Amino acid sequence: MMRAPPLLMGLTLALAACGERANAPAPTPAEKVSAVNPASDAEASVPVVLTAANLRRVCKAGLAAIHGQDLSAIEIDGLEGQVVNASWRAPVDGGRRRAQCRVEDDLITWKPVEANNPEQDRWMNQSTDPVTRYMLHGGDKIMISTKLPDGTTATETYSVAAEQEAR
Repeated sequence: MMRAPPLLMGLTLALAACGERANAPAPTPAEKVSAVNPASDAEASVPVVLTAANLRRVCKAGLAAIHGQDLSAIEIDGLEGQVVNASWRAPVDGGRRRAQCRVEDDLITWKPVEANNPEQDRWMNQSTDPVTRYMLHGGDKIMISTKLPDGTTATETYSVAAEQEAR
């Protein structure tokens, strides 16, 4: 008689677990932020495809925000399809840091180029990486918002005229 309650409880737990997904993939940074940061009235609800000039402008502002650089320090070296190549003077040794940048919907993703540590030579889009978003405001204003994995956020607005990018 004493064995029936533990057996019933074990059977109930086993049945309750049916249908649950084991090893569900962790949400990507984009999924995490999208769930927390719904579109506002100021944002377009349909994804916008950036022109080459706007892609360069957004990446310049995004890389400046991500790396704590003045906007004038970021140089756009070229465009390969939808990937922007950029560089800036390294603050410590005076060499050049290089990165690639791409934009999908309102997300800015970057990748170091020629990183000293091969493990860092990857697109920064994993769950432990900051999530950087942009919003174009009338004229030459670009707002960059970065959300760190610990939940803290930073927002900066840059003025990036298209003429600055004609290289």
